Amino acid sequence: MERDFDQIGWDEQVADDCRQLVRLAVREDLGRSHDLTTLALVTQSARGAAALVAREAGVIAGLPAGAVVFEEMNLNASWRPLVQEGELVPAATPIARLSGATRDLLTAERLLLNLVGRLCGVATLTRRYVEAIQGTGARVYDTRKTTPGYRRLEKYAVGRGGGTNHRCGLYDAILIKDNHLAQAQGSGGRFVQSPRLAVQQARSFLQQLGDSGANRVQLIEIEVDTLDQLDDVLTAEPDIVLLDNMTPDELRQAVQRRDVSGTKVQLEASGGIKLATIRQIAKTGVERISVGALTHAAVSLDLGLDWENAD
Repeated sequence: MERDFDQIGWDEQVADDCRQLVRLAVREDLGRSHDLTTLALVTQSARGAAALVAREAGVIAGLPAGAVVFEEMNLNASWRPLVQEGELVPAATPIARLSGATRDLLTAERLLLNLVGRLCGVATLTRRYVEAIQGTGARVYDTRKTTPGYRRLEKYAVGRGGGTNHRCGLYDAILIKDNHLAQAQGSGGRFVQSPRLAVQQARSFLQQLGDSGANRVQLIEIEVDTLDQLDDVLTAEPDIVLLDNMTPDELRQAVQRRDVSGTKVQLEASGGIKLATIRQIAKTGVERISVGALTHAAVSLDLGLDWENAD
């Protein structure tokens, strides 16, 4: 398989991002005070158990976040996932079980529903896109159009939905966009620098970095929006060429020109990709399709907390 971007699993870096978000969420809900309603109505000694339930069918992602929530909030309670990450479950499926001090469970309820529901929503939408292009040979990639602070978590959820992670940030790959090419001299024009020369300059820069710790960057990708620009840049052989807002006919022509060139450059379709159009795009022969909607248009999966008999 060709080189690709790092794929995000649930690791310490993702867990740390989750901890930061949980701390902010706790501050939003509790400030420097307490859950006044729960203190007023629930005794300190009360204990209970509840299930986190998917109210609608969806792909599950983010259950490891529950353990982070319980740890960060120092809850007198336990958290036990009941299904696997990436599992497609029908409506009314219990996906995790909580038990312990009733006050703690009630105080953590909304934070858990918001966090896990968001990640399940991303995974569920991703699965729909992935299923729409099944059998074409193309892969669905995410973008950096993520919720601030949720970048690694949302990309983790994309992976659980069967999608593939594009670069995580500005630090782990070179992606030359149109504005990088148009900014020279403050001209305000587009593509004042040749895409081919830009790729060569980027490659020279990486070579100068050598084996330093900063040089985990392996891939060079460049965005073009015309077939003439594609012809120009293929001679520089970047790893990936992003074909921005091209029609299916233009994408087919791009694939043909790449094939004739004899290069191993991967082609990525991007720009306004929708569920209704993605299969038509995948059938043009491009290897990659990046979809910002996976994260910026995902709707949280409807989750609820259902009480069980007390321990």
